[in-house]
Amino acid sequence: MRKTLFKKYLRITLLIILVSFIFLGVVMISFISRYWQDEKRDLLSKNAQSVASVASESVIMIQDNQYMVDGKRMQAFISAFSVNIDADIFVTDKNGVRLLSAYAGGGDVGGADVEAQIMAQALRGGYLGTGTLGDIYQQPHYIVGVPIQVKGEDGVSVSIGAVFTASNIYSLQVYRTEALRMFLLAAVMVFMLSFALVWLFSYQLVRPLHDMSLAAHSFGEGNFAVRVPVTSNDEIGQLALAFNNMAASLASGETVRRNFIANVSHELKTPMTTIAGFIDGILDGTIPPEKQEHYLKIVSTEVKRLSRLVRTMLDLSRIDNGELKLRPGRFDLTNTILSALLSFEKAIEEKHLEVRGLEDAESLFVDGDPDMIHQVLYNLIENAVKFTNIGGYIEIHVEDKPDKDIVSVKNSGAGIPPDEVDMIFERFYKTDKSRSQDKNGMGLGLYIVRTIIGLHGGEITVSSVENEYCKFQFWLPKNKEKQLKIEAEDAPFKEISKEKKEPKGQ
Repeated sequence: MRKTLFKKYLRITLLIILVSFIFLGVVMISFISRYWQDEKRDLLSKNAQSVASVASESVIMIQDNQYMVDGKRMQAFISAFSVNIDADIFVTDKNGVRLLSAYAGGGDVGGADVEAQIMAQALRGGYLGTGTLGDIYQQPHYIVGVPIQVKGEDGVSVSIGAVFTASNIYSLQVYRTEALRMFLLAAVMVFMLSFALVWLFSYQLVRPLHDMSLAAHSFGEGNFAVRVPVTSNDEIGQLALAFNNMAASLASGETVRRNFIANVSHELKTPMTTIAGFIDGILDGTIPPEKQEHYLKIVSTEVKRLSRLVRTMLDLSRIDNGELKLRPGRFDLTNTILSALLSFEKAIEEKHLEVRGLEDAESLFVDGDPDMIHQVLYNLIENAVKFTNIGGYIEIHVEDKPDKDIVSVKNSGAGIPPDEVDMIFERFYKTDKSRSQDKNGMGLGLYIVRTIIGLHGGEITVSSVENEYCKFQFWLPKNKEKQLKIEAEDAPFKEISKEKKEPKGQ
């Protein structure tokens, strides 16, 4: 049978409670027993001393070191004490012979005398122990012995006998059994209440995990619509919230994946159909020779489109696998911009676009991967050309700052809606709903651009005003050590140039 987390937690918690009850019971019974023994022995000792004091005062005759006490008075006294403290009392002479006795249970137990060893210890100052008092009892008793002392003829205190008080150990067992019975009754009631509370608490604690398990099972079947209720703000609640965020991400990812497959299929199908149709038309003679060159140019364009698609897919794969590595070098950024811009010369002329910002551009050498930066500029200019309105403008600026180089690509047109600006760099994100021009591509261009800029240690941002313009701006950090070296090498030439410009003195 499968052991659920709820059953495991419930079993472990109840086991801990049960062990705690057992430990508490053992400690409590031990403490009660020790306390009862100490209290009983203290009571026996105090009463034995009281009886011994009365006995020493009841001596009525001293003759030849033989002492006699008032028997009637002492018997009545110890009988009352015996009943009062629920214990047996003996008065013995110094040889251990019992002179007077009183039994709380009534009747003599045995006729033996007190053992000489016990008697000697009692006469010396007192006896405290457990036993049968020299076979007087059949069962063990708590026993306390106190000497009876009087002043002799020479004024020195002497022990003329002893008083023994005894209590049956069985009374402790009765007391301990009664205490244990009360503890067990209370423990059973508390355990039942604890079981109910632990069951409820365990169920409430484990239920979100159970819901997550069912939701994960649904995810495995392809249903990403299931969510786990968040009922607290503790670790379980945070886990449920994270689980729901993961579910939303998976659902979004699944949607993106399906759209991506549809986009890739469309991107592959359309040019391949065009290529196949025109080539078949040329081969079977449907397209006359004088028009073959025109259609071959179309085929060439579609092949290039397929090539860009494959290159984008390879770049995405390299990014996901961490294989996109920089091949740094020093190159002319302005020349790279012009090279990327010339790739769209035909499209710019067809849409009658005005290119601004490069009229007075000078060479600017930067450090980075020239091929990757060319791809960044190509993608940004491609977007600008695609979304600029007919007769609009594309504005490109390059700024040389002390610690970085900044490039901005701005174009007129519909711009980007405010609610889409934050998502524009996400992979597979397309703005088909609001920008009908964006029907080609897979929404990977800007994602790859951001990744490349990030690898260079820079950053790219976007700003837009809807129906006015859209502006992408990125910066690349400068290699400070190389920059200082270049400035040091150029310093002599700057000094010579400065001297030439200064007018000669009169």
